[in-house]
Amino acid sequence: MVGSAVVRALSSISDNILITASRAELDLLSQNAVMNFFEANQVDQVYLAAAKVGGIHANNEYPGQFIYENLMIQTNIVHAAHLTNVQQLLFLGSSCIYPKLAPQPMDEGSLLTGILEKTNEPYAIAKIAGIKLCESYNRQYGRDYRCVMPTNLYGPNDNFHPQNSHVIPGMMSRFHDAVANNVKVIEIWGSGAPMREFLHVDDMAAASIHVMNLEHGIYAAHTDPMLSHINVGTGIDCTIKELAETIAKVTGFDGRLDFNKSKPDGTARKLMDVSRLRSLGWQSEISLEDGLRSTYGWFKKNIQRNRKTKI
Repeated sequence: MVGSAVVRALSSISDNILITASRAELDLLSQNAVMNFFEANQVDQVYLAAAKVGGIHANNEYPGQFIYENLMIQTNIVHAAHLTNVQQLLFLGSSCIYPKLAPQPMDEGSLLTGILEKTNEPYAIAKIAGIKLCESYNRQYGRDYRCVMPTNLYGPNDNFHPQNSHVIPGMMSRFHDAVANNVKVIEIWGSGAPMREFLHVDDMAAASIHVMNLEHGIYAAHTDPMLSHINVGTGIDCTIKELAETIAKVTGFDGRLDFNKSKPDGTARKLMDVSRLRSLGWQSEISLEDGLRSTYGWFKKNIQRNRKTKI
């Protein structure tokens, strides 16, 4: 999802030559395959958006896959980039790197200050390792490997599996089915009270390109060598109940929402402090409702292909 958004954004810049590879063409879990790819291509910048992702259910069911695959993907790419003398790389992490009880909104200094949310701890550990990998290569080898930490992302090319996806695509898929089948009650996990922040993937792509192309001196002046990541978000959150109501509006669902309080809520609130990024000259443009409407339009056009996605 993020990778395709970055490709769309970079494609609009006329002097870019994009080098991409599909999953069928390049196994990112294979160190040799990744190294061969970098040796065969002259690369100036790397956008490291590839990851194993999923919602609460998927993280609970497949923790081994989540930590192993993410560690391998990012390690293989960062190391191959270094060995082939790629000076610029941007690593995309996740807001789950922050402690469960981090002060809200969460600023970059909250990293490694407390216990992580248990439901996605393996994924979070992998993403934290990715940050430290980039910082360590910068310190030891003089690389310019930067890190951005997006809030919850949504948009075209997401995984819309009803159970194994993130909250927005999972809800959107179930609400769509409910409307199609005239179902009048939809169950939502948890109380609906937790607050979350959501960023459209096209905004994330724009922020990534902005950070990648900042002059080194400007980037260095706003970060620290061992705390170099930058939060990316809207700075605005909503409750899960409000999100469900907005998705109901977008999809045309007019039934009842049943909040199952026996299911886990996860962290009570997750809002990013995006003041560092704003001081660097960027802020989001796509509102939640507008983003949900465009995403639902994409979903309806691509529903059969997209539902073949699996963990």
